Amino acid sequence: MAEKSSHFVCRKTLFFLFAMATLFFFLSWFFLLGSTTTSTTTTDASSFIEDQDPNPSLQLHTTLQPDLDPEPGAKGCDWESAVLKVFMYDLPLDFHFGLLDWRPEGDSVWPDLAREVPHYPGGLNLQHSVEYWLTLDLLSSALGNRTGPCAAVRVLDSRLADVVFVPFFSSLSYNRYSKPKPPERLARNKALQERLVKFLAEQEEWKRSGGRDHVILAHHPNSMLESRMRLWPCMFVLSDFGRYPPNVANVEKDVVAPYRHMVRSYANDSSDFDSRTTLMYFQGAIHRKDGGHIREELYRLLRNEKDVHFSSGSLQQNGISQATRGMRSSKFCLNIAGDTPSSNRLFDAIASHCVPVIISDGIELPYEDVLEYSEFCVFVRSSDATKKGYLVNLVRGIGREQWTRMWERLKEVEGMFEYRYPSRKDDAVQMIWQAVARKVPFVRLKLHRLKRFAQAEDGPKRRRRFSRLRTRH
Repeated sequence: MAEKSSHFVCRKTLFFLFAMATLFFFLSWFFLLGSTTTSTTTTDASSFIEDQDPNPSLQLHTTLQPDLDPEPGAKGCDWESAVLKVFMYDLPLDFHFGLLDWRPEGDSVWPDLAREVPHYPGGLNLQHSVEYWLTLDLLSSALGNRTGPCAAVRVLDSRLADVVFVPFFSSLSYNRYSKPKPPERLARNKALQERLVKFLAEQEEWKRSGGRDHVILAHHPNSMLESRMRLWPCMFVLSDFGRYPPNVANVEKDVVAPYRHMVRSYANDSSDFDSRTTLMYFQGAIHRKDGGHIREELYRLLRNEKDVHFSSGSLQQNGISQATRGMRSSKFCLNIAGDTPSSNRLFDAIASHCVPVIISDGIELPYEDVLEYSEFCVFVRSSDATKKGYLVNLVRGIGREQWTRMWERLKEVEGMFEYRYPSRKDDAVQMIWQAVARKVPFVRLKLHRLKRFAQAEDGPKRRRRFSRLRTRH
């Protein structure tokens, strides 16, 4: 009887151990699968965000901040190794982030980027948002956990700076506040420009250089209309020179920055010469002012070509989706002069890996001093493009091998036209800072020449010479 009882207890113990082992086995698998699922979901979400249409808003890019985690050993920007040292005015809030309806918690006029990044409005505002990206990049250069490149760093002593940065969001000011709102008599945009000119004239940095080392952002062609003639000595960051007299803005002293493209970037592009069945693509406003009359002429020449898409359209409603599909299925995309020599369409084409055909005789292109556009673009003179049969025959004569070389080069350079925060190596933000840095020797030359006879002039005369905001070159 004792033997039976002992045998029964032994079996019971073994059963208990087996049950516990089985339970632990299933629990281990449960946690393992849960961990794997979470990891996969996170990866898929990141991929989804990267491939979405960025136009409705920047919320995905500015609130998730996927790149803000510091890399091992990251110590922020090294200002000694930066190509550009920048002093930034602490302009009042209503010149920059206040235009985004952002308000600080404390006394600072700048957001704490380690905690939040102010949201930028979507839609067509994004085309001229360069002021937002450059200001964010400059502010983040002081973060201790900054990762990625630092072409420009902010310095707090203007005497150590190469240039003086004026953080006025002029394009956004024009887009939102160019018309008076009752009971206003003066539009907010115009009032801000008047305040800015007055502010600059009072600054010691302006008096030292006459504004020649100041960087002014005026990317929208209609921004800074009331003040640009008085700020002519400054270095402007523009989309083109179409609405500026050459003594106010020119390629010698100013910087051309890309538009922010409106269509989605073409990730994982597996297309080729044969799969892009449309020869040439254009969709946009056909009736334009100034040099834009060429669009009407080309429309008459190309509208009946069977493998050419040339139609009127806009980026409103479903226009962005249509343009995305159209450009991705086309070999060549037309970039034709409109109201101004440049347009966002060129950068949409680059993002779509659709070889741009540029028909704009007066166009100036971003960083053309270091980037050879003929490697991935086709340039056609307006006088040639309007000859019957010329454009179609020229483009049809570009065969598979030549087109593929240009298409491959497009994919290599597309990152240079991408605005991001945080910025990445050789993206649009870094390329613009580098372009500004290449202007610094010219700025110094001008300042040194102006000081040749400074010792022979009395103090008041010398100060007037540098500080006056003149209206003529």
